[in-house]
Amino acid sequence: MTADTIPPRPPIVVLCGSTRFWDALAEAALYETAAGRIVLAPCCDLKRPHPLWSDPASTDRLKRLLDDLHLRKIDLADDVLIVNPGGYIGDSTRREVAYARSLGKPIRYTHSVPGHT
Repeated sequence: MTADTIPPRPPIVVLCGSTRFWDALAEAALYETAAGRIVLAPCCDLKRPHPLWSDPASTDRLKRLLDDLHLRKIDLADDVLIVNPGGYIGDSTRREVAYARSLGKPIRYTHSVPGHT
């Protein structure tokens, strides 16, 4: 392939939302991928048991690392999709929305939220 035959990069979307809605995040990733977008999403559900976060000290360190990584995913993304069944937006997601807005990223929601556009 040469530079003139490589198609343009598809848009990158980052999914934000509570991992309590893990299935909804997976469904959103499926639809965004089928729409031709590169999807960045949470990859660890700390609410489900796993050896990587079985120790409380490890969990705290990992949570901070994952929070920072997610902000870097927002940096890379062309837009942000908030996965918020029932309109729910928790503290972490609120922080991510504020960060995305500070960067001027377009933000979409899977469910309407009064006062959010």
